[in-house]
Amino acid sequence: NNYIRSHVGTSCRRMAHYDFDDVDLEALVNDMNSSFESLYTSCSVQTESTSLLHNGQPPRPAAYHTHAQPTSQHQRLCRSQPMHILAVRRLQEEDQQYRTSSLPAIPNPFPELCSPASSPTLSSGSFPQCQPSGKYIIKIFSEDGMGKVVEIPADMTARDLCQFLVYKNHCVDDNSWALVEHHPALGLERCLEDHELVVQVQASMTSESKFLFRKNYAKYEFFKNPLNFFPEQMVALCQETSGTIPPSQLLQNFLNSSSCPEIQGYLYVKEMGRKSWKKLYVFLRRSGLYFSTKGTSKEPRHLQLLADLEDSNVFTVITGRKLHNAPTDFKFCIKPNKVRNEVKELRMLCAEDEQSRTCWMTAFRLFKYGILLYQNYKIPQQRKTLLSHFSAPVRSVSENSLVAMDFSGRIGRVIDNPVEAQSAAMEEGHAWRKRSQRMNILGSPSPLHASSLSGVIHRTQLWFHGRLSREESHKMINQQGRVDGMFLLRDSQSNPKAFVLTLCHHQKIKHFQILLCEEDGQMFLSLDDGATKFTDLIQLVEFYVLNRGVLPCKLKHPCTTVAL
Repeated sequence: NNYIRSHVGTSCRRMAHYDFDDVDLEALVNDMNSSFESLYTSCSVQTESTSLLHNGQPPRPAAYHTHAQPTSQHQRLCRSQPMHILAVRRLQEEDQQYRTSSLPAIPNPFPELCSPASSPTLSSGSFPQCQPSGKYIIKIFSEDGMGKVVEIPADMTARDLCQFLVYKNHCVDDNSWALVEHHPALGLERCLEDHELVVQVQASMTSESKFLFRKNYAKYEFFKNPLNFFPEQMVALCQETSGTIPPSQLLQNFLNSSSCPEIQGYLYVKEMGRKSWKKLYVFLRRSGLYFSTKGTSKEPRHLQLLADLEDSNVFTVITGRKLHNAPTDFKFCIKPNKVRNEVKELRMLCAEDEQSRTCWMTAFRLFKYGILLYQNYKIPQQRKTLLSHFSAPVRSVSENSLVAMDFSGRIGRVIDNPVEAQSAAMEEGHAWRKRSQRMNILGSPSPLHASSLSGVIHRTQLWFHGRLSREESHKMINQQGRVDGMFLLRDSQSNPKAFVLTLCHHQKIKHFQILLCEEDGQMFLSLDDGATKFTDLIQLVEFYVLNRGVLPCKLKHPCTTVAL
């Protein structure tokens, strides 16, 4: 480059000496041609004298450096100036192209890790391959069987996809939506963890498998009520330590990788490739699922591995007992990630009751993911706290700030006497009922009148599911999580004029019949044989959301379905 600058500079200086009034064009052309000719010749000689390139590569063929020299002054004059410039540029481009055809040699900073046959330099194949950041097509199904195709990036997690679907379908964002991996051929399903990548999960699924979008209230319920999920008789310490686990430190022991809690108890285990089941004493630890060959012994020589936690996932079996000849209805399965449609490779297990099955499956998730589950649980709460600082303040009105008023006179007055206030409220209620009854007698009310809407308005609510059978209501609550306060309302199959409230409490599903009762010619709905009466189901639900009444717990989580 310095050489080129010197020659160009010399040519420019020579051009500066000419006077443009009496310039000799022929002398000027000869001077420029001789300068570029010397530059071109020197570059060719210097390139030919080089024996090797920098990286130990052989020199370029001589054809790239051999150029015909002008033999006469006439030829030198006829050769145009741009020819020399293009030749130099071509040499530079060919030299640059030849140099970049192979990666430069990089010294290996760890030669001791290389085998004797390996090269001390890192080749192009030593570099990791870049994964393409393209888009992937995912099809999501709702519980009504309708599907929706979405395009997602490769790094989208299950939580992000759920948030996207909640936004697109205008759902209530209560952090209870989940993406479910469903295998109809195997009769298995599980909820994806919030941190799992959807594209990676889809890669391990078959063409018949699909993703479902629905509620799951029990996803992180064990962080709120750990004692309901882990019975004291099922939780124990490993044989390396002694003592009992304090209830307050139950979750800390599961999340702390240095501690050694374990889940123990009897399980029915299906033999691989057979239809028979064996009742074994099983231990679930961080290293895997084991069973004892000698009673309840924990000695290492009596323990055999049933399943590994690292390359497996725990699924709920949604098929009936007859298909697998199961001893109980509380089945679950440990499926290796490499298994697709091979039922023989599945580790089928069966618990005594629903609480035991929930304990085993929850402990499996905690042992596999550990602190990741707690981080997934805290993220929505942190986001809610962050958004609360930017949202408008909500005015809180307590019951003490509400007073009874009397507007019977010219001006309103505050009723201080509580007995008078209660009688005024009862009188106002009776007057409203009489007005409603009188409207029904005088003529047919408007379709928008409250009395006509009270019999059908509940059908627009998300918690009402119409003519749903008892078995279907059990299935829906099982799918969305058996947590305290989960409920739905449906038509009664035994009494066409009644309704049924299906409620979950302590992982047990109970049914309460809502009957019609008459008072002063007015029809009401009641759960407690007329002790508490309501004009419609919406009032009934709103009351038991705030008050337990005759129910074992308050109504908290409505069992809903969404259409994509």
